Amino acid sequence: MNDKEAGLAYWRANINLVKISLVIWALCSFGFAILLRPMLSGIAVGGTDLGFWFAQQGSILVFLALIFIYAVRMNTLDRKFGVHED
Repeated sequence: MNDKEAGLAYWRANINLVKISLVIWALCSFGFAILLRPMLSGIAVGGTDLGFWFAQQGSILVFLALIFIYAVRMNTLDRKFGVHED
């Protein structure tokens, strides 16, 4: 694999990771907290319903988890393509 093909494969993998992260974030913050809130209202979590929990805390926790997972996956991807920083 030459440098140009490796660069394209690296960015393709990076963009796919970003797309997956954005879909998960949108599903949790917009889908569960807003669109699916009426369906989740009967499930109790921490003294409130699950839809409210996703709107107030769940989407923030998912966002923080996505940041951590993205950093770990990008470090792995950087090492795979030889562009890591030590």
